[in-house]
Amino acid sequence: MTMYIALLRGINVSGQKMIRMVELKQMFEELDLLQVQTYIQSGNVLFESNEEETGLRLRIQQEIERVFGFSVPVVLRTVQELERIIATCPFPVNDLPEGESVYVAHLQEAPSQEGIDRLLSYNNEVDELRIHGLDVYILYRQNAGRSKLTTTLIEKRLGVSATTRNWNTVNKLVEMSKQ
Repeated sequence: MTMYIALLRGINVSGQKMIRMVELKQMFEELDLLQVQTYIQSGNVLFESNEEETGLRLRIQQEIERVFGFSVPVVLRTVQELERIIATCPFPVNDLPEGESVYVAHLQEAPSQEGIDRLLSYNNEVDELRIHGLDVYILYRQNAGRSKLTTTLIEKRLGVSATTRNWNTVNKLVEMSKQ
């Protein structure tokens, strides 16, 4: 069995695409996924499955649309992938000045080199980003919520769906997988 983490894009934000976690957990269980746990309201679901990632992701997305009535992009990562994300972070997460924060934008699929070049050409002279495989590490030097370096900008520049989580959430999801 593989322990996966489903990261849902854009649910429960500003009253849009509202999904109660108890209902989301039930939906995952009805898909015969095992050891289902949710974490906070932003759409993080840990579960076990023997299915391969692409078919599983599509099945989850289709079921969300069927059950809740709207489309939600889903990114899947294994626990091992999240552990690698933590281990290879290019920013000093344990020594950030007050007000700075690290986030990770998890990409649904690999971007083209053209998309990578478009994103890397973005320079707001405040925030920094690093692309590593299917993940974009973001160092916000000021308030992340006020930055122009948003998930939407990342998606537009790269041409792929993404969902972003803060550093604490990434770590908590790995921690929960060990319980």
